[in-house]
Amino acid sequence: MRSIAIINQKGGVGKTTTAVNLSAALAEAGHRVWLIDLDPQAHASLHLGFGMEEEYLSMYDVLTADVTLDEVRHQVDENLWLSPSHIDLAAAEMELAGAVGREIILRDRMAEVAESFDYIIFDCPPSLGILTLNALTTAGEVFLPLQPHFLALHGLSKLLRTIELVGRRLNPILQLTSVVYCMFDTGTRLANEVVDDVELFFEDQRKTDSIWSGAYSFDTRIRRNIRLAEAPSYGQSIFQYSNDSNGAQDYRSLAQEVIQQTNAMRSAAAFERTASVGLLRDEFVSRERELNY
Repeated sequence: MRSIAIINQKGGVGKTTTAVNLSAALAEAGHRVWLIDLDPQAHASLHLGFGMEEEYLSMYDVLTADVTLDEVRHQVDENLWLSPSHIDLAAAEMELAGAVGREIILRDRMAEVAESFDYIIFDCPPSLGILTLNALTTAGEVFLPLQPHFLALHGLSKLLRTIELVGRRLNPILQLTSVVYCMFDTGTRLANEVVDDVELFFEDQRKTDSIWSGAYSFDTRIRRNIRLAEAPSYGQSIFQYSNDSNGAQDYRSLAQEVIQQTNAMRSAAAFERTASVGLLRDEFVSRERELNY
């Protein structure tokens, strides 16, 4: 299972669009996907046609009351489940301010989950507060959506420092693994210049031991597409709203890259396990020979 927090503290860069449509694309490909909406604006929930009716429990109840994640998970499509947000989540920051262990409430709740999933995706708020910290302490990795525009890079260093601090102090398995370029204008020089700057930065980081030293950018670029902007108002993913649009093509392509990435990770893990068994076997044989000698 991969648990992925999709984070950028700057709004309007395609964060929620990516969280929803990547989840839908992975589900369409046959994987069990669970999208957890941690943004008080509840845009991911609304995007999938899930209104903020009072009778529904939400992530607010999970973080502030004795409610399990299983109780707030709803199937919204084949292979796709959603734990919705609510505007009340905006008050959770203040309510949890004095709570002991407030940064790991979600991680503790996740340990109680009964079902298994191939992907768990967290849509985080455009801030670096308690809600985002809960996602970072729970997830195994971070996807960073970026708009290839100068202002979209403003504050990036602060976000990277926050991810590193959480990784070193609260979640040792956390890694920034990938960058997703959204609202990409293929014909502009500025977009390509920004991408080149980001690529150069991460290339330099590969020489360090930072938690983003292994990060790379997906080849897929999410192009500007009016259908992507229209789909939320109909409460549908891009595949339900406009299945043959450029937006649908781009997110299918992104999902395939994520799946290939997952397969590569599994192969690497299997190789490491095999190598470990081999080392243990060689050590056992060596010691047995010493004893016989």
